[in-house]
Amino acid sequence: MPGTIAVPDRLIDDVVLIRRDLHMHPELGFAEHRTAGIVADRLRALGYDVHEGIGRTGVVGVMRGTRPGRTIMLRADMDALPMTEEREHTYRSQAEGRMHACGHDGHVAMLLGAASLIADRKDELAGTVCLVFQPAEEGLAGARAMIEDGLFERFSIERAYGLHLASKYPTGVLGFREGPMYASSDSIEIEVKGVGGHGSAPHDTIDPIYTAANFVTSVQSVVSRMIDPLEPAVVTVGAIHGGTTHNVIPRTCSMLGTVRAFNTNVREQMPERIERVLRSCCDASGASYDFRYLWRYPVTSNDPAQTQYARALAIELVGDARTIEVSRLMGAEDFSFYAERVPACFYTLGSGGGPDTSHPHHSSFFDIDERALPTGVAMMTALAFDAPCNAP
Repeated sequence: MPGTIAVPDRLIDDVVLIRRDLHMHPELGFAEHRTAGIVADRLRALGYDVHEGIGRTGVVGVMRGTRPGRTIMLRADMDALPMTEEREHTYRSQAEGRMHACGHDGHVAMLLGAASLIADRKDELAGTVCLVFQPAEEGLAGARAMIEDGLFERFSIERAYGLHLASKYPTGVLGFREGPMYASSDSIEIEVKGVGGHGSAPHDTIDPIYTAANFVTSVQSVVSRMIDPLEPAVVTVGAIHGGTTHNVIPRTCSMLGTVRAFNTNVREQMPERIERVLRSCCDASGASYDFRYLWRYPVTSNDPAQTQYARALAIELVGDARTIEVSRLMGAEDFSFYAERVPACFYTLGSGGGPDTSHPHHSSFFDIDERALPTGVAMMTALAFDAPCNAP
């Protein structure tokens, strides 16, 4: 089956048009109403059983085969980012302060393209294929929202597959990795409480900015001295806010940060270790603190058997030269919530075709090489027809 998949030129043109339309009309997490409406209308016109409003703005299209087989899901995330696009082109974002800077517009377009090919050959389908168009991947855990809304129970999903466009890899290259692929991502929120006063008399105050500065440097000892050097981890303070003018020591100083790890045990130990450093910095200066640790995305870990299967399918589809093993990334993905529930494989599709399409994700100049889109359509279609009966 994979070797027989051809994406017609007319469909490629349609996928590009969908992608550009979505790029011009980006929507943030849980506000993807226009995008979800387009998805639902197109799936319905293709003959899918369409379910809307799952996880608030998520859409699921179900196509049942004529032969027995497993129920699988193919996922595309729909949300954009709260940032302004700086690159000038004909399909530039028309929404100030919103931009598809991570390729989710391409993900939706490719899965809709696959939906068309699946519908055209539905008589050859085994099992059941659920096309999952997910909201709010960018930090709001839309995957968890869909799961809490009964995604797996309502559709009896047994296997999960998803892809992500990747500007760091050449256009059309499919990338796989067994086991941990993306890091966990958690957040810290801290308020250091001191005693305010005049900047000329620091001895009459307890300076929360000084205390926070000590914490920003000292917290790096968590990674450098408390974690096995062979276990990647990151603690980053990304925001610090305190004070209003030159000569006033404020009463409080707040900080926001992110914590990343690939090892579940390391992740579980991070709150206590970080708070221990914070406590020592505050004790040294006489300050107090409020500390919140927000558990966000777990490690995205690919099932080895599913990854080996999907990689073999990719080799059959595009050849060995365009199928690679990718490195781990400290970025995070809420596909991780699906992978905790069923055997799953998350893979990448290279979309870096030159200087204009090789900017990093979340850059205000981010764009994709649209020549990657047919490969994504073909791989999703191959999984739809092959995985229900042949995946482990």
